[in-house]
Amino acid sequence: MRDIIQLLPDSIANQIAAGEVVQRPASVVKELLENAIDAGANAIQLIVKDAGRTLIQVVDNGSGMSETDARMCFERHATSKIRTADDLFKIRTMGFRGEAMASIAAVAQVELKTRREQDELGTQIRIEASEVKSHQPCQTPSGTTIFVKNLFFNVPARRNFLKSNPVEMRHILDEFQRVALAYPEIAFTLHHGETEVYNLGSGKLSRRIVDLFGKNYREQLAETREETPFVKVSGYIGKPEFAKKVRGEQFFFVNQRFIRHAYLHHAVLNGFEGLIAENNHPFYVLNIEIDPAHIDINVHPTKTEIKFDDEKSVYAIVRAAVKKATGVYGLAPAIDFEMDVNLLNPSKSLNFQQRDYASHFEASVNENRKVSDEEARPKEVTSFRPSRRNPQNWEQLFEGLEGPPQAERHSVFDLPTDILPTEKPFTPPSEPVSSLTFQSKANRLPDRLPEEAEKPKPTLLDYDRMLFQVHNRYVLSQVKSGLMVVDQRAAYERILYDKYRASLDKRNAASQQLLFPKTITLNPVDFQLVLEIQHEIRALGFDFAEIGKNAFIVYGIPTDVTDENEEDLFEGLLSQFRQHFADLRLDRPEALARSFAKRSAARYLVRLSTEEMSALVDQLFASSNPSYTPGGEPTFSILSLDKLGSLLR
Repeated sequence: MRDIIQLLPDSIANQIAAGEVVQRPASVVKELLENAIDAGANAIQLIVKDAGRTLIQVVDNGSGMSETDARMCFERHATSKIRTADDLFKIRTMGFRGEAMASIAAVAQVELKTRREQDELGTQIRIEASEVKSHQPCQTPSGTTIFVKNLFFNVPARRNFLKSNPVEMRHILDEFQRVALAYPEIAFTLHHGETEVYNLGSGKLSRRIVDLFGKNYREQLAETREETPFVKVSGYIGKPEFAKKVRGEQFFFVNQRFIRHAYLHHAVLNGFEGLIAENNHPFYVLNIEIDPAHIDINVHPTKTEIKFDDEKSVYAIVRAAVKKATGVYGLAPAIDFEMDVNLLNPSKSLNFQQRDYASHFEASVNENRKVSDEEARPKEVTSFRPSRRNPQNWEQLFEGLEGPPQAERHSVFDLPTDILPTEKPFTPPSEPVSSLTFQSKANRLPDRLPEEAEKPKPTLLDYDRMLFQVHNRYVLSQVKSGLMVVDQRAAYERILYDKYRASLDKRNAASQQLLFPKTITLNPVDFQLVLEIQHEIRALGFDFAEIGKNAFIVYGIPTDVTDENEEDLFEGLLSQFRQHFADLRLDRPEALARSFAKRSAARYLVRLSTEEMSALVDQLFASSNPSYTPGGEPTFSILSLDKLGSLLR
């Protein structure tokens, strides 16, 4: 029997190895940008077409290469970074394994032009699928220019796995941002087709952050710096009130190399302890300078994972740096007092002779309102709880509410109403609750109520249902077993979700046309996200068109959000969408419907008339699942009579 084990041809071996290094166009961008940085460039230009499918071009003004080096760079394990095994523990360059160029050349058509400053002529090499097609001298500026064309042209299966252009472009933007943040002293430009996406001048890190993410980041940055003989931490953190529920704006660098490290991320969160809500993530850009002998970056092919020989010490220093910054810059969240509360002035002497008890009460109410939604909801409810699977039993709530005998209705706290039982839908009084007087109905009832024999049988929701609103957040209603407390925001979220989901399915949402179309400019990442989900956004009622560099012109918006700034509306919707899409792994229509409902519901924390409260309850119980929001939060709770009684004992 003949031998069956043999060496693979270089072309096949390179394709296999390329699968670890080149996973998508963004992988090529990362490798080429890092090579340009290692070459000492202070200006780097990135040009992509079709999100990198047809062209990725990187131009740098670095040291360039000799003719021999130009040819050698396409060989596997050919590198200028290390000579001995000891060099692995002294690495400060981005690349060192000598695999990037060989891997890229194995799955694309590559053209290289390079020249050192002291050479009169440069070198041009064309290579396809690891096979050199031409090698000749050429005229070219000093530095290196690399063209990567038709990525995965010889691996159709890999090419078919690429996502849409907006998705792939977002990955390219992510890699570009990471490199640009690590090296603010280098000027970067990025062009997508004919559009200039970024033009970043060299400068300070704070300027680089603002140039990448927008001017609104200027006011939220606080410098962070902590230095010890073992490690140095520097960078910027964001103010607590800018923390977001979705991750994506957290950047850790070790010796200017981007890494992902859950343990160190926890150190940052620990530094913000008590300042941000649970499950929120602050913005930060932090660089850790450490002796390469104390780390191992050769853990993963992408070199985004790292090991420290003393992680606990690094954790403690990062945490201390963040805590120090929050203390120095006083980054406590801004307090928003909704009422005119008398606050003690520390610069004046304290006077306890006269005390405004009303103000004291209002202040305590404001403090109580800062508890989480989970804590604010009643903890104990009756045994009745609508089932997630069978919400139809909500009708039992209102059974038996024909009312007690008339004599039992008389009370010094009876509120006058004009309720006449009828077969028409119940219409609450238009008079505000605050203006109602505390008078007995004993002398008025015979004049207002018809004879019992003439009373038609009321329908399910026609009973004497008094509705009250508490702090623009909760609606209270009498039910069979006691008192129903409706979470106003959660109820609107459920109602709006059903509406938006139906609009996305039918693609027939109403749009309110703007009198004057509004131009909005987004950051490049959000711009690409809008392009990715534009069909779903239009189905919600948005009418817009792309007009240029990261800009849209908005002609119309959904009919129920006409009072909101269009730019804030887009940015908020995209932020919510990223959270739902990433955390819950939902399909795009479902994630978008949940996102828009959650964002829009927050606008309904306002004072409601009795008619609006009644409509809210009616619409909630007509929804697909009255008991819970799309995210699983309860929309209402029932306080039993026993529970109400126990609160007063």
